[in-house]
Amino acid sequence: MDKKGELKVGVYVDVSNIAQNGGFGMQYDVLREFACCNNGVAIRLNAYVAFDAERSKTNPEYKVKSENFHSMLRDFGYKVIVKTVRWFVDEHGVRYGKSNADLDMAVDTLMQSERLDYVLLVSGDGDFVQVVRALQNKGCRVEVLAFKNVAHNLKTEADVFTSGYLVPDLLPIEVYDANNGKRIVRGICYSFFPDKGFGFMRFMKKLSGGLWITDSRKSESPYETAFVHNTQFPDKVDQSKLPNREMIFEFELKEVEGKGLQAENVKLLET
Repeated sequence: MDKKGELKVGVYVDVSNIAQNGGFGMQYDVLREFACCNNGVAIRLNAYVAFDAERSKTNPEYKVKSENFHSMLRDFGYKVIVKTVRWFVDEHGVRYGKSNADLDMAVDTLMQSERLDYVLLVSGDGDFVQVVRALQNKGCRVEVLAFKNVAHNLKTEADVFTSGYLVPDLLPIEVYDANNGKRIVRGICYSFFPDKGFGFMRFMKKLSGGLWITDSRKSESPYETAFVHNTQFPDKVDQSKLPNREMIFEFELKEVEGKGLQAENVKLLET
């Protein structure tokens, strides 16, 4: 930590893993803002991307889109580490491509952590569990952010795991009726009373520090709470498993006079 009390932050993004597991379209400027929301300053921002050089020779559109994406990342302050796709043939004669950034990302994170207070690993790959432990043993706080298909041991080993679905504007929500006066957010059901037929949803209302301040009644909390009736959940939700912090829901918010926010048209996201 520097003299101003700012946390020195490092963000390491396994771009292919995230894009293939629910995070396609992730907003990298919002990711940077989220990583630094606890009075942090970005010291390292590394994005590890796969690039198919063979495909680029025959597909100009792919080449242009890749270059534009890399330029966008650089505009947001990320260092782009390009891993070229290598092609192989398996024992059945099937050709397949492989571009694994795990080793580069692990080595960079460990070497650069000497000058960092906080590391945000953006990947759901369980291979990073040992990296998390090594960073923690060096005195570095390590958090993980990913969307779906996240290794359970990676979630539990990190100091904090955050579902990318819950971070406001990180993965834009398609508002299908912009004129109905309702907000669409993502959150969890943190309290549920099956005998009474209702519960409460919690969602992040803003990017700020204090993610541990889950009591939305406190002014410094980044969360808001909404009442939810059991009839608003889809049939595929097993309500006997509520409350549940592993289930991520997308829902509309309705302001009810004298009663506050209510959640409607609740959808379960596949994570």
